Amino acid sequence: MSNLTLDHVVKRYGDVSVVKDVSLAIAEGEFVSLLGPSGCGKTTILRMVAGLITPSGGSIRIGAREVTGLPPNKRNIGLVFQSYALFPHLTVFENVAFGLRRKGEVGEALKGRVTEALAMVRLAGFGERYPRQLSGGQQQRVAMARAIAPRPSVLLFDEPLSNLDAKLRDEMQIELKRLQRELGITTLFVTHDQAEALSLSDRVCVMHDGVIQQFAPPEEIYRRPATAFVASFIGKPNRMKGTVRDGAVLLGDDLRLRTDGKAGAEGADVDIFIRQEAVSLTPSGDPDANRIPGSVALRSFSGAQVQYVVRIAGGHEIVVEAASSGPASRLAQGDQVTLEVHPGDVLVLAEPPQSRDTRP
Repeated sequence: MSNLTLDHVVKRYGDVSVVKDVSLAIAEGEFVSLLGPSGCGKTTILRMVAGLITPSGGSIRIGAREVTGLPPNKRNIGLVFQSYALFPHLTVFENVAFGLRRKGEVGEALKGRVTEALAMVRLAGFGERYPRQLSGGQQQRVAMARAIAPRPSVLLFDEPLSNLDAKLRDEMQIELKRLQRELGITTLFVTHDQAEALSLSDRVCVMHDGVIQQFAPPEEIYRRPATAFVASFIGKPNRMKGTVRDGAVLLGDDLRLRTDGKAGAEGADVDIFIRQEAVSLTPSGDPDANRIPGSVALRSFSGAQVQYVVRIAGGHEIVVEAASSGPASRLAQGDQVTLEVHPGDVLVLAEPPQSRDTRP
């Protein structure tokens, strides 16, 4: 096991910078997700760590060893692709053994390593099957076994669960987290699925346009987003524009929202974010809360939740989630309501910075 360090890594294609001066320090045994929309640079970073792409600048270290110029087979990494990349003409055993054979493992030592890896992913007894005889989840676990069998210093995952259906993806998240905790291998995981990143990771690195926006534990990313992009990308926020007046934010002429922190410079035009689940449709009467009158413009039932679009002063609309078994589950279009939002749930954020160094 080793830590992983990226120091001012850049990747350019001609005049286009895909990754812009990224620095990351990932601790030994830590599970870190690179999260962001398509084209943000997260997969490019993973492929540079893997040795599949050469950086235009900067350095990459695994432990104390500089690996920037080394080929993939000299880096002692395990890589799991989105497509699994199993050999269809080889058995499960031979798929897992492939990397070990290339390293010179033979005989009982090889058999023992393959058997151990298959047992770790709960596929003991599947060695003689072929990939076509396995489910999608089982194929993914074979790919994971192949990656861990050589006992790599770092595990790299490139959106490995995106081809699975929702139920199987949830199951595989649990399996992946269990396996990583058991092995204690430093892991870099690329995904565009925020729920996946938040549930699996020790820390999440949110990226946008080749720049790190925030690198922090999942709860901090969710509750204290560092930039407007993170606030809008994580969760399901309502985003509105307002003006700072007397330490609060005015939305038009008729609505004033208090915050529990510094709202910004007096008279500044700002963006505010209020998460859907932070809005209550059944006011508690908390004297400190913001109370917002409005009317139901749209109702949508989705099983455990009912989603409402509520029109408030100034033509703004706020989307609210309520439990489908709760007291606010039977509202209809046109009903008059009062929303309640605690000042601590009104986020006022600036635009993202051009670069962010995340090293200690």
